[in-house]
Amino acid sequence: MSSQYTFTGQFTFSIDSKNRINIPASIRKQFLTKDKKTFVVTRGIDQCAWIYPMSEWNLIQKELNQLSSLSKTNRIFLRNHLRHANILKFDTQGRFVLPQSLVDYTSIDENVTIIGVLNKIEIWNPKLLQKNDQSDEIDDQSYEQLSERVNI
Repeated sequence: MSSQYTFTGQFTFSIDSKNRINIPASIRKQFLTKDKKTFVVTRGIDQCAWIYPMSEWNLIQKELNQLSSLSKTNRIFLRNHLRHANILKFDTQGRFVLPQSLVDYTSIDENVTIIGVLNKIEIWNPKLLQKNDQSDEIDDQSYEQLSERVNI
């Protein structure tokens, strides 16, 4: 699955009392015309929210449709991610409302950290991200094996 997007960078913003989050202009500008500022926000794996431009989400849906619903693991995975998926649009100021279920899941209160991760954007509680960064370590052997698969 090849992406048309290359989101990068880290940004910190406030979330307002209506759960509105501002996506940085440098990231918003990357949204393709065909996506018309439309995206899907859903539950991520590491207690963050994921944002996919609509065209990326369409590719992901095709992949997810390949999972057999006869598998209990597949059903749980699909249920846990798709029930939190919301199709949204940026307003004229580049903001969107993060659904309350995702605010609760991410434990976001007053600040958010926004990270570009190639084909998606991650929305984090800055304290959880810092804690996650400190606890996530890759051992040398695993890092070496990964580096052999990446052509840089």
